[in-house]
Amino acid sequence: MTSAPSSATASGLRAWADRTSCVQGGRLPFHLSVPQGGPVRGRVVVTDEVTDEVRLSAPVSGPDWTLEVPAGWPSSLYRAAFHREGQPRSGPLPGAEPEHEVWFAVRAARPGATSSILVSVPFATWRAYTRAGQPGRGLYFTEQPDRAARVSFASPGGGPPPERWEEGLLRWLPGAGYPVEFCSGLDLHDGDELLSHYRLLVVNGHDEYWSMEMRDSVETFARRGGNLAFFAANTAWWQMRLEDGLRTMVCHRDAAGDPMSAVDPRRVTVEWSSAPVDRPENAMTGVSFRRGAGAWGEGMTVMRKDAYTARFAGHWVFDGTGLADGEQFARGALGYETDACEVEWVAGVPRATGSDSTPSSFVVLATADLRHWRDYGQGGAATMGVFRLGAGTVFNAATINWGSVVADDPVVDRITRNVLDRLSGTVASDGWDCAGDPSEVRALTVCEGTLFGADGSGRLLCRAPSGQNLPWRPVGDATGVVCLASSREAAGALPLELYAATDDGRLLRREAVAGSAPWQQVATVPPGTGALALCDAGVFAVTPHDDTLHHLSALRPEEPWRVLGDAGGAVALTTMNSRLWAVTADGRLRTRLPVVSPAVFTDCASPGPPGGSLALAAHAGSLYSAVPGGPLRVWRPPAPR
Repeated sequence: MTSAPSSATASGLRAWADRTSCVQGGRLPFHLSVPQGGPVRGRVVVTDEVTDEVRLSAPVSGPDWTLEVPAGWPSSLYRAAFHREGQPRSGPLPGAEPEHEVWFAVRAARPGATSSILVSVPFATWRAYTRAGQPGRGLYFTEQPDRAARVSFASPGGGPPPERWEEGLLRWLPGAGYPVEFCSGLDLHDGDELLSHYRLLVVNGHDEYWSMEMRDSVETFARRGGNLAFFAANTAWWQMRLEDGLRTMVCHRDAAGDPMSAVDPRRVTVEWSSAPVDRPENAMTGVSFRRGAGAWGEGMTVMRKDAYTARFAGHWVFDGTGLADGEQFARGALGYETDACEVEWVAGVPRATGSDSTPSSFVVLATADLRHWRDYGQGGAATMGVFRLGAGTVFNAATINWGSVVADDPVVDRITRNVLDRLSGTVASDGWDCAGDPSEVRALTVCEGTLFGADGSGRLLCRAPSGQNLPWRPVGDATGVVCLASSREAAGALPLELYAATDDGRLLRREAVAGSAPWQQVATVPPGTGALALCDAGVFAVTPHDDTLHHLSALRPEEPWRVLGDAGGAVALTTMNSRLWAVTADGRLRTRLPVVSPAVFTDCASPGPPGGSLALAAHAGSLYSAVPGGPLRVWRPPAPR
C-alpha cells in the first residue's frame, strides 16, 4: 500500500511537540524538520482555535524551537502552524495530513480559578486515526494485520479529523457565556489532582481511547462528587496504554498479541468490555457503542435524517425546551456513531435493564431507533440518559455529532445549557428530581423492592422504585387508605408486609404481592393519623393536627400506643437506613432516630420536595415523595461541595 503524500510538500516543514498540553506561563518544546534535509527556517502562527484569535506570529529556526506560553493566554485549544521561508501558507495536499500543524491545549496555571468546568480534548483518539491505513504507521484499520500496535505522539500529525467532531461545541461555549478551562485527555492519566479543582468534566465529540489510569481518575472524580457530561459517543471503546512518559500510545486490539496478557490482564489493550479486561464502559458512561449505531463513508449523509424522541420530558434536562414525551428533537445530531444501552419497555416507557452493565440508577431521557443504519455500517440505537455514579451525576448525549448542531438547534442549545448549569453548580439543585408524571397518589411505601402507592380512588398501585418515569399499575384495593408503611428488614417474627392506616382509624396489613391479597386489621391507630412508618418492629404514627408522634410494637399490637412527644411538624414519614425521615407542612426535610426514649427531629441541610409532600417512601438510599396532582419526586443525598 502506498503512503499518502505528506503535507510537508505544501508547507515545507514537519513539526511536533513534546507534549499535548502546557500550563499557562510554561514552556512547550517543538521539533521541526524538512523532508529533504537542510536548514530549518520559517515562521509559526499560533491560533486559539476556540476563538480564531491569532496569539503569536514569529520567525522560527530549527530543528528545535520552544514556545514560551504567556501567562495571559487563556486556557484553550491551540494550533501552531509552521511554514518554511519562501513557501506558500497553503493547506495539505489532497489525501495528505497536515504535518506542519501542531495542536495543543493550554491548561490553567491555577486550575478552577476561572471556571468549575474542565473540557478534555481527545488527543489520543486524534493520534489513533493519524495515518489510517498506512501499514506499520497507523492504528487503523482493525482488520488489517499489518496495522501498528504502537504510535508516537512525538511525530508529525495527530490533529483533529476532517469532520472536526469537537469543534462545534468548543466554538459554541464562549458565545453562550460559558468560561471553561481545557486539558488534554492525556492529562487525565493519573489526573486525580487536576480533576479535584473542578465540579464538571466535559467529554466532547469522539473520545474513543482511554488508558486505565484515565478511567480510574475520572471514575474516582465522579464517585467523590464530581460530575460528568458526555456530549460524545463511542467513548472509552478501546483501552490503550501510555508509555515512554506519555509519548507512546499502545493498542494491540488483540489480547493474544498483547504481551501484557501474561503480566497484568487489567491493562490488555482490547475493547473495555472484552476479556480479559471485562470492564464495560457503561459503568462510567451509562451507554456503549456495542448497542449503538454507526454510519460510515458515504453513509454519513444519513446523519441529517434522524432525530431523538423525548421519553421523559418532565426531567430537568428538558426544562425550558417545551418538549412533550413522544416529540422528536435534535435532528441531525445523531451520528456518525452513537451509544446506547439495553432497554425494556414498560407501558410505552423505556427503562434500562442493567444487564449490559449500565448502572441501575440510569434514567432514559430520549431514544432513537437506528436499526436501519445497518445499510450504512452498524444498525443499533441511541440512548440519551443521566445517572448517579457515587456522589456524582453523569449525563450522556450518546452521539458524536451533538456539537455540530448546538449552535443552530434551540432545543439542543437549551439541553446543553441545562446540563452545564446544573452539573457545574451554576444553578443550584434542591436534590429532588422528577421521577414520574403527576398522579393522585397520596400514600407511598417500598416493600420487597417494589414501590407501592394508594390513590384517592381507593386503588393500590405499584411500580419500580426508580428515577425513570414509569407508570403506576393497579394491583389491589386500598379503599380508605391514607398512609402506607413497611419494614425494611425482618425483625423478630415480623414478616415483610404492607401496613396501612385508614381514614376510619384502622391499622391494616397484607402481603406485598400483586393481586387480591386481603387486608387484615391488626389494631387501631391514633385518631387523625396522617403518616406512618415502621422500624425495628415498631410502628410510628404521626397525628398532624396535634403534632404528635406515637409508637406501637408491631409484635404486640394489642398493647396501647405510646406517645413519644412532638412530631416536629411532620406530615409525611418514612424509614431509611434505621432513621425516621419526615417532611413538614412548611416544606422542611427532617430526621431523627427511631427510639422510644426522648429524641427530636432535626433539620437536614437539604430542603423538602418543592410543592410539599403528603407521602414519603425510601429505597436504597433514596427518598420518594408524592403530593396529589404533582409528579413523583426522588431525592438522593447531595454531592459534597
